[in-house]
Amino acid sequence: MNAPLATQTAIPELDLEAAYHAVSDTFRGPDLDIQALCREMRQKNPVMEGDFVATHLGVPTNAGAKAAKCAITLFKYKDVMAVMRDATTFTNGFIAEGLGAFFDGLIVLAMDGDAHRRARNLLQPVFMPETVNRWRPEIDRVIRQDFLEPMVPAKRAELMDFGLYFPIREMYALMGFPSDDPARFNQYATWALAMVAGNQIDPEKIKIYGPIAAAAVKSLYDAVKEAVVQRRAEGAQGDDLISRLMRAEYEGHQLDDHEVTTFVRSLLPAAGETTTRTFSSVMTLLLERPTLVERVRNDRSLIPKLIDEAVRYEPVATFKVRQASRDVEIGGVKVAKGALVQCMVISANRDEEAFENADVFDIDRKPKPSFGFGFGTHMCIGQFVAKVELQCAINAILDLFPNIRLDPDKPAPQIAGAQLRGAKSVPVIWD
Repeated sequence: MNAPLATQTAIPELDLEAAYHAVSDTFRGPDLDIQALCREMRQKNPVMEGDFVATHLGVPTNAGAKAAKCAITLFKYKDVMAVMRDATTFTNGFIAEGLGAFFDGLIVLAMDGDAHRRARNLLQPVFMPETVNRWRPEIDRVIRQDFLEPMVPAKRAELMDFGLYFPIREMYALMGFPSDDPARFNQYATWALAMVAGNQIDPEKIKIYGPIAAAAVKSLYDAVKEAVVQRRAEGAQGDDLISRLMRAEYEGHQLDDHEVTTFVRSLLPAAGETTTRTFSSVMTLLLERPTLVERVRNDRSLIPKLIDEAVRYEPVATFKVRQASRDVEIGGVKVAKGALVQCMVISANRDEEAFENADVFDIDRKPKPSFGFGFGTHMCIGQFVAKVELQCAINAILDLFPNIRLDPDKPAPQIAGAQLRGAKSVPVIWD
């Protein structure tokens, strides 16, 4: 991987790889079979009074360290669906005091109602298929020429050396950063991940990562502000996110440079790392099944199905948290206004009542909504971008790496994590 980059602000011993793994470690949790545990809960206690993540997984939520524990945890598809689709009763505003504290409140994830609708309307156009598809040839070119073709002669690689960097390169260009300086992208991504790593619940880790996150917040703001000022000086006429935000209106007025900067900064933590984790899981699940590799190699129309099934089977985000805006009852359990509701989407995605042979990885299953990219009004705004990036990457790998397979001399990849799941390593060889 790339050598550590010098930072503009003193963030000790933190390069892109280190920042990525710091986030992974934050959300890894204990070594337990989370799927087996969720299966047991679906059968015995599908509407659990109490906080499952706090009691069994011990990882942070978007609510932050000071938030009250969740009053109830849901494991069944029907219950999770009911909560996720009702954004009026089950809201996100509490996130502004947790994870959102790093973003000056302008974080779409922490918005509800009309404010959320207006913000999504601002941001959505750059992430729509018609916009992203115009970028597809360039996404494909960068993946092939800049990343994969130089790897071909070695006939051996760690796929995550590629998987960590290509989504950042692509997404940051789509947002409007200069495309001729990948090192700058990596630096921005390092700061963005450092902000996420600041969301700790362990007091000792807060002491370590809190100052790092605070420094990253300032460094990333200054870097994005520089790009925003430059783009405005150039006329802001492009399809990129920064230019579109400058031309748009928000709550009756045009955004100033500070507002554009803050919105863009709030999107950067997810701009690469969630796609990286999804890529690791997709490739692991594919390469574990050599017959499926050949099937997909011979029929590339199966790649979207492969991605959708991987996102169902091993979602990156294992749970979502919402807050009840009124007194409500779920599965016979009363939930008071203001209480936090935990939705175990990793469990809902394997619910036997919702999916036939739910624990089988089957790209031919009948399409049905799952929660890997969220659901409802807060569904991941960048999911189409991620899918295009993944499609281009998988196609290129199958084209350029003949007879690709897992490296028998290296440990097999393992998808892990209580939250932000993925495989740390995917070693491969080819002919």
